Amino acid sequence: MRCSTMSVFILILVASAIGPACRRGGDVVSLTGAGATFPYPLYSKWIAEYGKAHPNVQINYQSIGSGGGVKQIIKRTVDFGASDPPMSDEDLAKAAGPIIHIPTTIGAVVVVYNLPGFAGELRLDQETMTGIFLGEIRNWNDPRLAALNPAAALPDRPLAVVHRSDGSGTTAVFTEYLSNVSPAWKERVGAGKSVQWPTGLGAKGNEGVTGQVRSSPGAVGYVERAYAEQTGLPYATLRNRAGHFVRPTVRSVTAAAAAAVAAMPDDLRVSIVDAEGADAYPISSFTYILVPEDVPDARKGEALARFLWWAVHEGQGFAADLYYAPLPAEMMPQIEARLRMIKAAGRVVLGGR
Repeated sequence: MRCSTMSVFILILVASAIGPACRRGGDVVSLTGAGATFPYPLYSKWIAEYGKAHPNVQINYQSIGSGGGVKQIIKRTVDFGASDPPMSDEDLAKAAGPIIHIPTTIGAVVVVYNLPGFAGELRLDQETMTGIFLGEIRNWNDPRLAALNPAAALPDRPLAVVHRSDGSGTTAVFTEYLSNVSPAWKERVGAGKSVQWPTGLGAKGNEGVTGQVRSSPGAVGYVERAYAEQTGLPYATLRNRAGHFVRPTVRSVTAAAAAAVAAMPDDLRVSIVDAEGADAYPISSFTYILVPEDVPDARKGEALARFLWWAVHEGQGFAADLYYAPLPAEMMPQIEARLRMIKAAGRVVLGGR
């Protein structure tokens, strides 16, 4: 009888120890997202920092390109998507329900290059940039490049273009810019997440383009600024619409967003490419997280809404160190209004904030 009593006592102790652990495990909410590579360095930082304070929320984000992010949120194979350009009306119509666009940060697309022995500033204007990516400028000492860079000793070396091979928000931003500044580009190539490139070698993701340019002397490509900074690749100074040569900085990217903030549409879908302003960097872009207005899983919907609220508030403090510009304070009322629209199984999550 004593053994039996002792056995029961031990079982109670084990159950007491296992029970809370099981309940803690059951409280974990797993969120999956996929899409743009443009903001991946910042999103990775956010996920790590948010996880420290909220260990019960596990977020897995795959940087597969904006095209993939849009497709997956339409199919609802992820809890959230991510894209640099906002979804088109056509794509929104394909979705099972309304999709909310949440701008998360502002970044810059830069023209990176690998030019051994060249340590000066490389300047590009609208015409030379278009000429390079149309395949019309094929050598680094081309007279058009030399005229823009009279103090630079540009080498007699073939120029090799590297572009994205996947459906890409970075490509959409870059080709939108080229279409805006060049009628020839608009007619021959156009804008979009995927285009028929007139020249060059394709690589997957910002990571792939960065790696291909780094390993190919004479190469030139386009990537989000954070990837250039992290790998030490130099990038060009670009002439903006006002005629000024501008470097991508927090100030110049924020300046590009300033005009859009004043006339921001309610759904927050906007382009800031080729913006007005003396200080505006010409290839700047918001990037978006795409969320169903009503998330069917109540726990996931609540966790996602609260994470996004944190991202557009506390999370902005991590942006500048990773070469992104924080969201303008003037946008916050509109962004908060969109966040308050997110529902978890029909229940508004952030209504009281």
